[in-house]
Amino acid sequence: MKKSTQKLWGGRFTAPTDELVEEFTASINFDKRLYAEDIAGSIAHAKMLGRQQIIPAADVNPIVTGLEQIKAEIERGEFVFSVALEDIHMNIESRLSEIIGSEVAGRLHTGRSRNDQVALDLRLYIRSQLLKVEALIAELILVLVDKAESNLEVIMPGFTHLQQAQPVLFAHHLLAYVEMLKRDLSRLADCRKRLSLSPLGSGALAGSSFALDRESVAAELGFDGVTGNSLDAVSDRDGVAEALFDFSLLMVHLTRFCEELVLWSSVQFNFITLSDSFCTGSSIMPQKKNPDVPELIRGKSGRVVGSLVNLLMTLKSLPLAYNKDMQEDKEPFFDALDTVVGSLRIMAPMIIEMRVNKEVMARQAGAGFSTATEIADYLVRKGLPFRSAHEVVGKVVAFCEVNNLVFTDLTIMQWQEYSDLFSEDLFRLLAPMDAVDAKNLFGGTARKQVQAQIELVRRDLKKGRI
Repeated sequence: MKKSTQKLWGGRFTAPTDELVEEFTASINFDKRLYAEDIAGSIAHAKMLGRQQIIPAADVNPIVTGLEQIKAEIERGEFVFSVALEDIHMNIESRLSEIIGSEVAGRLHTGRSRNDQVALDLRLYIRSQLLKVEALIAELILVLVDKAESNLEVIMPGFTHLQQAQPVLFAHHLLAYVEMLKRDLSRLADCRKRLSLSPLGSGALAGSSFALDRESVAAELGFDGVTGNSLDAVSDRDGVAEALFDFSLLMVHLTRFCEELVLWSSVQFNFITLSDSFCTGSSIMPQKKNPDVPELIRGKSGRVVGSLVNLLMTLKSLPLAYNKDMQEDKEPFFDALDTVVGSLRIMAPMIIEMRVNKEVMARQAGAGFSTATEIADYLVRKGLPFRSAHEVVGKVVAFCEVNNLVFTDLTIMQWQEYSDLFSEDLFRLLAPMDAVDAKNLFGGTARKQVQAQIELVRRDLKKGRI
């Protein structure tokens, strides 16, 4: 399908555009992703122009029909995109002229500019894509909740500084990532809300002298209202930057989990076993099973964060209103979006197939004097100030380390050498699960609290609250 490459803005120019300039300035190779949004915006704009009697009513139907034909051609893979026509807007308008004639097609652009047109397309596209990302996050949350509930009795060492600290439920650990993902969902929803104003009608920068009904177009396209300043509307890329920040923080959260999966699946930890389906081998070492998926997600986070920095540096110091620099907003966003979607899509099945090595976790949960804080709390409940209790238990730990002992090796008489407040009831606190269930406070790691959190997350997911 051959398409005219005549410039739709060429009236003022007396010399053709240099081929290198055409190639350098064209955005069609990446902004063709916006075809559906561009066509939807054009259809809504054309209908409004007809209603407002800005263009003949008889021209509206051919314009709409032609645009729908172009959309079908693109989706069938028949549409030929031209670099000479620069971008998705000009490619579609040029094809529309071929289908319905240049006189009728030429009326479509009345009262708008490519500046407010691309601002509209981006807002529509980002909003729809954020909804898809949110759905993937919600799916991952459900997978984590399912895995937590099926391992509610599994205990593991909790860490600070990557040193064993206090025992916690494995389910409690998983729910910590659920909390992060819930915040990610909230941020994305907030971003969508701030993108819910239509910029169409802002023109190139100053608005329009035509009696455009901006509100009706906004409503037809699913916006909550219209932007309040034409200069800002065409030069605003806050929504792109905000989405990229949200993606970056989401990827940071995924990398924290992936780092733990890499550690936990090592021989040294052996807390989990990743499915062979999500690992690869070594070209030289036959025994190797490499956790490539979590490693790649961890690595790909750099691309997403880099996309954010890329855009921020592009926007830095730009004068109002539109500048060609802003064409550089799309590639980093598209790349980050693809990376986030790919990472989320593979995370969920990997966790589903992950095997939890319960016995190893339980054994390690009791190592490293992990119940020391609980023993200090025991002394506090007996009346000793916490700082004094902390010192007493620290001395017990030092004694055990010197003599290669653990808490359960000590007799009550040995305990009482450090404080006469110790009695036989102490031995009910030395098991890791006892220490876990003692944290029976909202947000704590006790089984009762973790089960309550699981039920709360399920209810919120079902009601669409997260």
